[in-house]
Amino acid sequence: MFKQIKVLIIEDEKDIAHIVRDYLSVNNFEAIIAETGKEGIHIAETTNPSFIILDLTLPDYDGIELCRQIREKSDIPILILSARGSDTDKVIGLGFGAGDYMTKPFSLSELVA
Repeated sequence: MFKQIKVLIIEDEKDIAHIVRDYLSVNNFEAIIAETGKEGIHIAETTNPSFIILDLTLPDYDGIELCRQIREKSDIPILILSARGSDTDKVIGLGFGAGDYMTKPFSLSELVA
């Protein structure tokens, strides 16, 4: 039996989160949305996702700090998906444990790849 890969999307922009979730679902991923950093940490700890897509601008957390906290407890791959596109933001995000960094706007097919 085929087991779907579980992806946690930590994104406070509902439209983006739902578009990403729906596109992942069509491509045979199970996607869960967290709209806050606190909710994201809870879901990450209780559902054991295979992958995390993380926005840096959240209402209750700085995404870099959230990335660091997740990385302290887990080696789950993290992709930062952010409107922040400076080289400094990318270097900091990757330095705190993200495996990759994509800037908004983004290609859904590239995201799935």
